[in-house]
Amino acid sequence: MLKSIRVPDLLFACLLGISSPLCAQSISITIAPPPLPVYEQPACPVDGYLWVPGYWAYGPDGYFWVPGYWYEPPEPGFLWTPGYWVLVGGNYNWNAGYWCPHVGFYGGINYGFGYFGSGFYGGRWEGGAFHYNTAVWSVNSSVVHNTYVDRTVINNTTINNNRVSFNGPGGVNARATAQEQAVEHERHIAATEGQRGYVENARRDPNQRYSENHGHPNKAAETSVAERRQGEQHAVEHHPGEQHGAVHHPGEQHAAVHHPGEQHAAVHHQGEQHATEHHQGGQHPAEHPQGQHHPVQHPQEHHPSKPLPEKKGEEKKGKR
Repeated sequence: MLKSIRVPDLLFACLLGISSPLCAQSISITIAPPPLPVYEQPACPVDGYLWVPGYWAYGPDGYFWVPGYWYEPPEPGFLWTPGYWVLVGGNYNWNAGYWCPHVGFYGGINYGFGYFGSGFYGGRWEGGAFHYNTAVWSVNSSVVHNTYVDRTVINNTTINNNRVSFNGPGGVNARATAQEQAVEHERHIAATEGQRGYVENARRDPNQRYSENHGHPNKAAETSVAERRQGEQHAVEHHPGEQHGAVHHPGEQHAAVHHPGEQHAAVHHQGEQHATEHHQGGQHPAEHPQGQHHPVQHPQEHHPSKPLPEKKGEEKKGKR
């Protein structure tokens, strides 16, 4: 287990990925993260971009939702491993996500959209190009042409609607496989400057705070692609001496209207129970942030503005 820190000034800096040495440590708090909201994935608007699932981050005003978004990987062949919360010794520790040639352990959390708790099913790299599994990911077929359909993960998996957002007692009971442990020894690239920008924007938006939205964030997913600076530097986790620049030239583009029902892979959770209150109808007791929580029971739209018209030829896939 990575070392935990509780210094307030370092807590949010680590969430943003400002420093690799800081992010090699965990953020530790005593308040349980809320359940993951139900939301729809916008279609991939740019060929080669990968989906980064939304998650609950923690800042000076408590938990806030960082919307899911499409993002260009820092290097060809790299995939995103989401971060996750884990409960250890009464503290909820945050382990930051990272880029790597393989997807590692992300706590067994079912983030949806190809991240069903273990492994990754949204697509694969072939010949320097990313190929999208449209059984899991939504794409704009007028822009994205490298696609295939693999429903194996859906057909061979028990479906559940559990939205618990942390690993450990009372949450998801999952441990890293030998393959996931091996990924820990590969070269990692921390969240980029552009990704940290998404976190900062979410932190500044009062509607993204759990204390305001009570588990129903105003914006659950980004429907546009942010333009990033040329020569953006990427800090490398576990290899502080390396840096990896990348040049990005995407103009702002818009994904189409959100799409109906994606199925979810099972998350196995035989967690111990706590004496304190938790969300999700009492199934996972734990201390809850800022008052009584009322989890989403049905898919909902979470967008501050009207969705853009659906583009012709767009392939539609699912909800988280």
